[in-house]
Amino acid sequence: MTRVLIIGGGVGGLGAALALHKAGAEPVVYEAHPGSDQDIGAFLTLASNGMLALAQVDAAGVVAEAGFPLTTMRVVGADGAELASVPLGSHEDPLTRYRCLRRASLCAALRAEVLRRGIAVRQGKRLVSATEDSSRVTAVFGDGSTAAGDLLIGADGLNSTVRTLIDPSAAPPRYAGQRVCYGYTNEAACGAEESIEMIRGSAVAFGHAVSPGGETYWFARVSGPAGETDTPARLRSWLVPLLRPDATSAADIVAATGDRLMVTNACDLPTVVRWRTARMLLIGDAAHAASPATGQGASMALEDAVVLAKALRDEPATALETYERLRRPRVELNVANSARLSAGGAPRRSSGEPAGIPQEELARQLDWAGPL
Repeated sequence: MTRVLIIGGGVGGLGAALALHKAGAEPVVYEAHPGSDQDIGAFLTLASNGMLALAQVDAAGVVAEAGFPLTTMRVVGADGAELASVPLGSHEDPLTRYRCLRRASLCAALRAEVLRRGIAVRQGKRLVSATEDSSRVTAVFGDGSTAAGDLLIGADGLNSTVRTLIDPSAAPPRYAGQRVCYGYTNEAACGAEESIEMIRGSAVAFGHAVSPGGETYWFARVSGPAGETDTPARLRSWLVPLLRPDATSAADIVAATGDRLMVTNACDLPTVVRWRTARMLLIGDAAHAASPATGQGASMALEDAVVLAKALRDEPATALETYERLRRPRVELNVANSARLSAGGAPRRSSGEPAGIPQEELARQLDWAGPL
């Protein structure tokens, strides 16, 4: 049985653990944080492709319960006029509907499923180095402990340690040109059920959705120089005047938000030249972090997990090479598209396809019952 050391207990690492376990491997997850509450509270939309990937490892149901569905996207201009209203993804099947949920809730649902299946998760294990030879790879952690396996998967995010071990000259993350705020309020519920409203504001790109319990989830993307973490009060004082000139609900939503308001500098990765060695491989944000503009980071990481597990199942001798060959075109197009959106441009399409490969080919790659 292939023993796989997974570095990182976020969406990508936990998804990989589920997929590799189903493929017959023995995964062990090593997470740097000592507890499971490290997420600061940002939310995400998990798209239909992410939910489809979860369905292949029998985890779509538990994730669906952790969030609420989004079946429609309404686009509004700065003047409040509706520009478009379109269905979101594959919403006929409840398990492939877009889901809106906190990142912490997604990780908690995946972690619970990982543990339920008997997969080991080791907390407080911060990777500091790794060595490999012809027979195994050995990880060394900050507490002095070690672990050996057949493969080591770097699912340790934007500031990946595994990436620097694979390629010490790898380019660092870059600022994508936008600060992104996230917030929650129960005082300004506005919006249709199962719908997300995207506002093309005069100064801010804004989006919001309302949960079945009446809580408004919102984000705002503001172009400009990077900034420091700030207090909710100062963030409101900065953001509301940028939104107030527009004839939309955005300014009132932010004004009604209390302390559940946070900001981050959107970052991404230029092309990561080296994804792998003979026994180490990058997945998710460690390999192809995109700015949040396309909303595909978590979904792409879950796709990675399924494709990697199928490659190890079907083509063990060339699995890492096969994985990289199949994943690079799709994920690198997503990084490029998200960067263009962050810069105020239009996304680039490939051969008429929005996702870099035909949708039927993606479905074939993810289909657990079929060959890779």
